[in-house]
Amino acid sequence: MEPKLSYTIWFTQRTGSTLLCQALEATGRAGKPNEWLHHWLEDHRLEDPADLQQHLWESGSTSNSVFGLKHSFYEPHFGELIELFREFPTCPQAEANRVRIWDHTFPNHKHIFMTRRNKVRLAVSWWKAIKAQQWHRVAGAPAHSVDLSDGYDFEAIHHLYDECSMREAGIQEFFSEGNVVPLTLVYEDFIQEYEKTLRTVLDFLELDTINLEIPAPDLMPTADDRSEEWVQRFRDERQKGWRNRGW
Repeated sequence: MEPKLSYTIWFTQRTGSTLLCQALEATGRAGKPNEWLHHWLEDHRLEDPADLQQHLWESGSTSNSVFGLKHSFYEPHFGELIELFREFPTCPQAEANRVRIWDHTFPNHKHIFMTRRNKVRLAVSWWKAIKAQQWHRVAGAPAHSVDLSDGYDFEAIHHLYDECSMREAGIQEFFSEGNVVPLTLVYEDFIQEYEKTLRTVLDFLELDTINLEIPAPDLMPTADDRSEEWVQRFRDERQKGWRNRGW
């Protein structure tokens, strides 16, 4: 069944997207936003385009016909998705604008963009998650016990610093192509104003919030003293020799 409302949460890693998606799904009225497209090409490439689109809608929809998706922009994956979506029955064959192709794929569509102001902390969090293989920490659960005493790697963190910036640039170019003004959510604000942010998203989606109780978040930050040590070390090394330091 075609969604009566659909939305995409555009994100880079370590911006709080999983926390937001779990909270939205828990409402039972905001779809099931997940990375449905992460392995989509590999798993479903040979399916009939019309069946594939229906399967996609069903995967991310709640019973009220609201579809949710989260997606991180990277090439060539994104370009391959666009070419696939052009084959869907809801997309005019002559359409070339990537935003309109996306919006034809997901009817009555809205865009949400998640970002994080401090890209150094983002990159450190990303690298630490890779090294520890702990991407999330459930509230009340003990910290993951991994020896990271030799885990610092300037080049790896620098690469992730660049990568998150380039992915955000790609997302912004996509928005500009379609004159999209997304709802922008900032990680640093989200973690301080969790309930307010969630209600802002639901209002943006024009979903009913009457009698809706927002439970406490299930996830908690993974940053610790090791994270702070790496942040300060990278900050100093990245600006070594600079006459005018930014931080």
